[in-house]
Amino acid sequence: MKPLELEFTVACDPARAFSLWAEQTSRWWPHGHSVSTERGLTVTFEPYPGGRIYETTPAGVEHDWGEVLQWDPPHRLVYLWHLRFDRSDATEVEVSMTPLPEGTRVRIQHRGWERLGAAAEERRDRNRRGWAAVIEHYRRAAIAPDAPVG
Repeated sequence: MKPLELEFTVACDPARAFSLWAEQTSRWWPHGHSVSTERGLTVTFEPYPGGRIYETTPAGVEHDWGEVLQWDPPHRLVYLWHLRFDRSDATEVEVSMTPLPEGTRVRIQHRGWERLGAAAEERRDRNRRGWAAVIEHYRRAAIAPDAPVG
C-alpha cells in the first residue's frame, strides 16, 4: 500500500523545525490527538534510537506512542508510530527537514500500512485526516516561537 506523503514549508531554519517537531512537541501537539486527550499533557521523544515516544498526563500517567528508530538532528527523524494502538500494529513515520531560502521544507512519509492487513486502508485514511489537522498546529508554532498553540 502506498505511503502517505506530506510536504510543506515552515518559516524557520531546519534546526528550529526539528527541535519544534521532536523536542517541543508539547507546545503544538493537540491534546485531542493523544491517548488521554487531557489538556496540559507532555509529549516526549527520547533523543536516541530505541528511545520512547510517549505522553505524560498532568497526573503523571504515561501512554506509549512509539519508538525512535533514527535520530539525526536537524535533518531527519524516523520512528515507529502506534498512537492509540498496540505496538504490534505500529507503522513507520519519517520526517525530514531540508533548508530553503524561505525556511525549511518538512517532508513526512508515513509507511508500513501493508502490515495491518484488512485494517490498512481504514487506518491509512484515518491518519491522512489526522496529519492534516496536526500539521496546522505545527505550522502555527513555527511562526509564533514562544506562544503555546496545542
